[in-house]
Amino acid sequence: MSIRTIIVDDEKLAIQGLQLRLQEFTDVEVIDTCANGREAIRKIKTEKPDLVFLDIQMPGFDGFSVVKGVMEIEPPLFVFVTAFQEHAIRAFEANAVNYLMKPVDVDKLADTMERVRTRLAEKRSAEEAEKLKEVLAEVAPDAVENLVEEDDGAASRYEKLINVKDRGQIFRVDVDSIEHIEAAGDYMCIYTGDNSLILRETMKDLERRLDPRTFQRVHRSTIVNLDKVRQVKPHTNGECFLVLESGAQVKVSRSYRDVVARFVH
Repeated sequence: MSIRTIIVDDEKLAIQGLQLRLQEFTDVEVIDTCANGREAIRKIKTEKPDLVFLDIQMPGFDGFSVVKGVMEIEPPLFVFVTAFQEHAIRAFEANAVNYLMKPVDVDKLADTMERVRTRLAEKRSAEEAEKLKEVLAEVAPDAVENLVEEDDGAASRYEKLINVKDRGQIFRVDVDSIEHIEAAGDYMCIYTGDNSLILRETMKDLERRLDPRTFQRVHRSTIVNLDKVRQVKPHTNGECFLVLESGAQVKVSRSYRDVVARFVH
C-alpha cells in the first residue's frame, strides 16, 4: 500500500529537492504539492493524504496553523521541514512524526520514513480492530461488551507509572517510555532510550507489574518493550538480536525464540 503524500513549502526549489529524495522510497506517492498554508488546509481536507511534509516558516498561515486548521477531520501524519532549529520543541508538541532540517539529510529522511511506516501500521491496525468491533456489534453485541470489559480489565491490572529511587531522588517513570530492563542480582537497570535508572527489585516481581502483551522476557535477565523493537537481526545458534528505537541491541536467547516469531510471521 502506497503512502499518499503532500509536500507543503513556499519555496519551489525545496519542494523539488524533497520530491527528488522521496523518489528513493518506492512506497511513497506524492499526490500533490502546496505553496502556502491556506492551500494546504484545503487540499489536506479534500485529498486526505496519509502523510504531509510541512514547512513551518510560510507567509500567512504557518505550518502550525495548518495543523490546527485540519483538526476537525482525522489528520494525516505530519513531518515538519524547516531551516530553523528553534521550532523543534513546538514541532513535537504538535505530535509530528519527526522534524527535519533543511537541506534534508538522506539518512534522516530514511529514518523518518521508517517512523511513518510504523505509525501508519499502528493506525491501520487500530482501524481494523474498530471495524471488527462494529461488525460484532451488529451480529453479536454481547461479544463486543465482553471484549471491551476484558480489555479494560487487563489494562487496569498493570502499572502505568513506576517509582524509582535512584541516586537519592525519586523518579516517576512512564512505563510506555521503557525500552528494556536488565537484571543485576536484586537490582533492575531500567533503560528509557536516553536514560537509565537503577531499581531495587527482583525480575520476577517487576515482571508481574508489567503488561505481558507489551513487555516480554527475551533472556533470563532481560525484558523488552515489544513496541520499541525496530529490527530483528539473526545471530548464531538460533539466537538473534532485537534492535530497539534508540539503536540499542538486545540478545534473544534460544529459549525465548517464540517472542521473536511475532515479528517475522
